[in-house]
Amino acid sequence: MIQNIKSTTMLISSSNYLQHFCNKGFSLDHKEFHTDNDLFPSLGATINQTIKHGKHIISPNDPHYRLWEMFMILLVLYSAWICPFEFAFLKYLPSEIFLVDNIVNSIFAIDITLTFFVAYVDHKSYLLVDNHKRIAIRYLSTWFIFDACSTFPFHTISLFFNRHGNSLGLQLLSMLRLWRLHRVSSLFARLEKDIRLNYFWTRCIKLLSVTLFAVHCSACFNYMIAERYPDPKITWIGAVIPNFKEISLWIRYVTAIYWSITTLTTTGYGDLHAENTREMLFDICYMLFNLGLTAYLIGNMTNLVVHGTYCTKKFRDTIQAASEFVSRNKFPKHIEEQMLSDICLKFKTEELKQQKILDCLPKAIRSSIAKHLFLPIVQKAYIFQGVSLNLIFQLVSAMQAEYFAPNEDVILQKETPTDLYIIVSGSVEMIAYSGGTEQVHGKVTAGGVFGEIGVLCKVPQPFTIKTIELSQILRLDRTALFDIIQESKEDATIIMQNLNQKLKLHDKVYLGVHQNDPEGFQREQLDRDYMNRIMNYASDGHNFQIEKLHSLEQMETGDLLCKTESNKDICAAEELSICQGNLVGHADHHIRFHIAPQERGNETAKILPKQEAQTDNVDGTTWMDKHFNRNHEKGLFELRNKQDEFH
Repeated sequence: MIQNIKSTTMLISSSNYLQHFCNKGFSLDHKEFHTDNDLFPSLGATINQTIKHGKHIISPNDPHYRLWEMFMILLVLYSAWICPFEFAFLKYLPSEIFLVDNIVNSIFAIDITLTFFVAYVDHKSYLLVDNHKRIAIRYLSTWFIFDACSTFPFHTISLFFNRHGNSLGLQLLSMLRLWRLHRVSSLFARLEKDIRLNYFWTRCIKLLSVTLFAVHCSACFNYMIAERYPDPKITWIGAVIPNFKEISLWIRYVTAIYWSITTLTTTGYGDLHAENTREMLFDICYMLFNLGLTAYLIGNMTNLVVHGTYCTKKFRDTIQAASEFVSRNKFPKHIEEQMLSDICLKFKTEELKQQKILDCLPKAIRSSIAKHLFLPIVQKAYIFQGVSLNLIFQLVSAMQAEYFAPNEDVILQKETPTDLYIIVSGSVEMIAYSGGTEQVHGKVTAGGVFGEIGVLCKVPQPFTIKTIELSQILRLDRTALFDIIQESKEDATIIMQNLNQKLKLHDKVYLGVHQNDPEGFQREQLDRDYMNRIMNYASDGHNFQIEKLHSLEQMETGDLLCKTESNKDICAAEELSICQGNLVGHADHHIRFHIAPQERGNETAKILPKQEAQTDNVDGTTWMDKHFNRNHEKGLFELRNKQDEFH
């Protein structure tokens, strides 16, 4: 009967799955190890049914069964060594080895019996099958014959026909025990996925094991040829040691291993070489096998080494491409240094950021990581003092951590504001350029904030921000910030109040940026008037007025005048000068400015002289469409009349 499993997200906690992925059943604590729930359901599976194994069914992930498999691996290693050794060197099997072999065969017979009760995973449907009949049919039709032959006691049976059981045919049948090696392959496949183990060394151990087994088998087979050759002196070992059959077993085995290794490594000193046709044929086959084995070993080792140096090669290629780009375009020295420093810094900090890994994770996990790393830093930032914890959580999740090398520009003066920055470590300095000179206006250290004036007040960045030392900085996109705070007007008010207090403390520094630039200072003052109006509303908790000022800033001037005139909103017209500055600056772009007073009433026209609107100073070259000239002239004429009446 096929039993489906519950949805993975419902049944597998992250800790349990990680534990199982690492341990694969080595723990015996059933309370902490859920073995049956780590099978993945097929996509779109709607049957959520708890697994209930049939009677006398063993789960393939049961921890006790996993321990049994590990014990069987030890017996497989014994079989892998003893089979070729008995085949070549032990013409008559000693009683001790005979007893051990039979015990091992008995244990493997027990394992065959257990296999008929072990549930399996159907790789087509990925469901667990625990029906006795289906388990038996599957095993009998696949590996049962091979397992039975590798366990059958051929040597014991041969004693009934031959006293010593040393016939070549029976020895060849005993070599079927090498079939058990497929368990070792499964073991290494599991170890390579174990994140507690180093993958490089696991692969190296696997390759070394393959090499040693090949050396052992070839040494045994080559000695067996010499042992059974009619004339012992015309053999590869008899030519060097004429009475080799009389020397100790250990010396014969070491000599055979020596020949095998020198041949495998293509060293070939010439002291041991084939002496007859049988040995020549075997050597030919062995060297052909060596070609494939050597290619396998070199390919795997090359892949491991290249993988370890791939990042370094990519870094060097990037540096070379950047240097050629700088040379081709003749960049100044300081730009070249900043480019190369940034590339080097990204290479060194890649293992610290692991951005590629974070991007692959679900949003909830990324948010948890960000909260763990940066929540205390953001909470201490002055701009977010007093806001709700929920807002802090959202802001932290939207932030990106970046590293900046020393003397690297983070923000340029008069740059369009795009991001707000919080320093995690390091420090930066605020620099203003005026009249070609550079003036340092302050320093921001760990926990400080910069870029907030341009982002929140929507003015060009007042300073150039340059790092003093290696700095880790959190970056918050302006759009993401506004999307988050627009849901909480109270938090928005608190943020603006915090900024207002900061600007009052640093008023002289901020207003002194353009002290040598009168036009820039005037523009800065106009923006500051608008900003102060927002601050006043924020300090009084007038969220509606803040929203209205923001709307006034976004509307075109002519449309705004028509709107304020139609609604008789005199306050909005008064605030227009603060939002937009002198109206003459927008006359070229907003045609409706000239026709607004004539649409309804005269209140707007009365406001204009108060704001010193210079309506007679209009650039007539802007309006090229003759169709609108007459209406514009009429609007200007009536606007001047309204001004005269007001005076």
